[in-house]
Amino acid sequence: MNKPGAFDGLQEKLKEQKGWPMVYLFKFIIPNDNQKLALAEGIFGPEAQVQINKSRTGKYLSISAKEMMISPDEVIRRYERAAEIEGLIAL
Repeated sequence: MNKPGAFDGLQEKLKEQKGWPMVYLFKFIIPNDNQKLALAEGIFGPEAQVQINKSRTGKYLSISAKEMMISPDEVIRRYERAAEIEGLIAL
């Protein structure tokens, strides 16, 4: 569960950027677990470009996703959904 205001700093930085809407790059690391992978992929829309790589040991997966975001609020909503996945680390 997220703490209230957990993404306030990020949201302020995003609001300072000009050019919304823009393509935003999300990066996450998750344990190599099919259920967690499905949950992480479900965060993004069908138009997102998602790339998944295994770590050297195979214990973890890195997820990079590029998706057109309309506003900083939409980016934060994605991070809030991601934060609900146990073991997920946002980079």
